[in-house]
Amino acid sequence: MRSNDVTGWHVNRRDVLKQGVATVSVAALAAALPALAAPRPALAQDGQDPLGGQPAKGSTPSVKDFDYQIKYQRAFEAVLWNMPAIAIYSFRRAAISDLGMKDNDIIAYSAVATPNVEAITANSTTPYISAFTDLQKGPVVLELPVAGADGSLYGQVVDAWQLTIADVGPAGVDQGKGAKLLFTPPGYAEAMPEGYIHIASPNYRIALAFRSIPAAGKSAADAYAYAKRLRMYYLSEASNPPEQKFVDPINERYPTLPFYDERHFEDMHAVISVEPIREHDKVMMGMLKSLGIEKGKPFTPDETAKRAMSQAAIDVWFYLQDWFDHTPETMRYWPDRHYVSLLQADDNKTFSFIYDDYIDLIPRAAEYFWCTYMPKVLSDTPATQYMMAMADSQGKLLESGKLYKLDIPAEMPVKQFWALTVYDRATMSFIYSDLNRTTLSSYDLEKMTKNADGGVSIYVGPKAPDGLEANWIPTSGKRPLPAVRFYGPTDAFNNRSFKLPDFELVS
Repeated sequence: MRSNDVTGWHVNRRDVLKQGVATVSVAALAAALPALAAPRPALAQDGQDPLGGQPAKGSTPSVKDFDYQIKYQRAFEAVLWNMPAIAIYSFRRAAISDLGMKDNDIIAYSAVATPNVEAITANSTTPYISAFTDLQKGPVVLELPVAGADGSLYGQVVDAWQLTIADVGPAGVDQGKGAKLLFTPPGYAEAMPEGYIHIASPNYRIALAFRSIPAAGKSAADAYAYAKRLRMYYLSEASNPPEQKFVDPINERYPTLPFYDERHFEDMHAVISVEPIREHDKVMMGMLKSLGIEKGKPFTPDETAKRAMSQAAIDVWFYLQDWFDHTPETMRYWPDRHYVSLLQADDNKTFSFIYDDYIDLIPRAAEYFWCTYMPKVLSDTPATQYMMAMADSQGKLLESGKLYKLDIPAEMPVKQFWALTVYDRATMSFIYSDLNRTTLSSYDLEKMTKNADGGVSIYVGPKAPDGLEANWIPTSGKRPLPAVRFYGPTDAFNNRSFKLPDFELVS
């Protein structure tokens, strides 16, 4: 009820009624009298409008086609909301449609990735391993090899919303000791068999991405052989597991990038048709229904929805590109440099962006727009750090057609190795070129021309400086997004006493 504040008292109708009886003190009644005497709004007269209830006189709508407008707004927000799910679903879709894979088949690359792996900010220094499964068919077993002199694995298993449900490797749930992980579907209540590490998945479709790290003195071929010790099969097959199928698409195109057109919503429908609806997503489910996206029903957008969805997907892409063009200074890893960490966690050091009273939709969409397969929790001393160059030493955004230079010091703060990979800013994926060179790393030092101090200068642009082709990563007319990776960063990196120089414009 409405109250009047009178000399510190809050008097409402109930108080006034109480003050009319003999039990009310004289002081309380005296305090209430000014409130009772306060002027009241005049009653509406004939010809007058009520207070509120409509816009001001002379107002006009800003749109004419309300059906399109509401569908566009809902589609725009849906693309932002769906970013984590669409990015991981696209990996699965392409594996099935382009590589001919099935659930529980394992991708094991025999060499480092080339631009044929069309994926968001992928690694091209160590070979990739990936697989997908569907827990609608029952629990799945993943056998991990022991880490040691033959090699080790590093990576994550994620659910349909790309939230990590298991880190693997020496720092993961298996602690590098080798293990059988048992993934169970939502609501699974049967007794757990012995000999497994149980991982309960909140979703049905899960995916993994590992890297096979060569042990000291071992080669890429050794890392590939180590990766092929993995096994993945249904628990129902555990007594006699089928022969493991491995796929090596090293020379095949693997187009895993999300679509920014009407196909984005076809993939969105494919996700919600399978996965449980989370409580905090029910409002969005209602919005999607007006677009023809409904769980358990065919995808049936009308013509207006199709137009709205197509434009919304385009506009979200432009919006997020602009978002990264204007990252705040607080995001810089070093305040006087122009690097932003690829891993932008939420306030809880996770990547869900879900809080007690809200979901931070835009930072979540931005993070999954340029990154996939995040760790479960971002440690203060992560195993790998990724510094994305957002601008040059003068603070100007990096441009296509320009040549830039990065001076890499002789002593980099890493226990393992460092690598510079250059992506196409438009797609966040590798750049195709005649060289197919996407990365230069500490593994390439012997091939590069060194500076007098023992460091190297790496050039990024459309053409190499004369005589420095071995120090060059081509951009082929694309706007560059350079990423400097630190594998096994030392204390000097983590406490920020080390600072990486900015990229410098050469020409």
